[in-house]
Amino acid sequence: MIYPLMKHVVLGPALRVAFRPDVRGGEHVPRTGPVILAANHLAFCDSFVLPLVVRRQVFFLGKHEYFTRPGPAGRAMAAFFRGVGAIAVDRSGGAAAQAALDAGAGVLDAGGVFALHPEGTRSPDGRLYRGHTGVARLALRTGAPVVPVALAGTDRVQPPGRAIPRPGRVGVRIGAPLDFAGRADAREVTDEIMRAIRELSGQEYVDSYAPRVIRSRGDGPSR
Repeated sequence: MIYPLMKHVVLGPALRVAFRPDVRGGEHVPRTGPVILAANHLAFCDSFVLPLVVRRQVFFLGKHEYFTRPGPAGRAMAAFFRGVGAIAVDRSGGAAAQAALDAGAGVLDAGGVFALHPEGTRSPDGRLYRGHTGVARLALRTGAPVVPVALAGTDRVQPPGRAIPRPGRVGVRIGAPLDFAGRADAREVTDEIMRAIRELSGQEYVDSYAPRVIRSRGDGPSR
């Protein structure tokens, strides 16, 4: 009940006015069944823009700390992130990658939509970086199709150091689903997904992992 309230009443209408999203290819997201949305990552607000423009409920990972802060403010934060589709995962320990994989698989096994950013962190300079293989391992484990997504302009409305996005138009390009049935090489599958994202985004590709962005005071939570 919280998710549709946030999307259609509380948060969604304001975001649509602020961002005026230009969406192309929305018909590529299957109406039913499990699907992985694999998107580039330019700003913290990406996690709000993508669920805003997809008709189905979208789940994504959220830091465990978002859900465990004490006091009324902490409880309000936890309710907010649950309301926008975040799943709490403790990514600080050695089993973090497996925990994230299991959380995504749980959504997909239930026939849901799970979104992630294969780059693992926000691009520090607007270029598209090498993808981590978690997206491929999730697709190969569950058999869910992967829908590539390219976000544009979110780094302009929320550049590093800005906690609250400013108004500005953003673009979302959604590609045709990719089916990896019968495949086994996670690195090869990941590279194919990143090529599809690059074709949609037009970004310059960097064949190395993105460095972690050092946040300044007031920046949004890191991804």
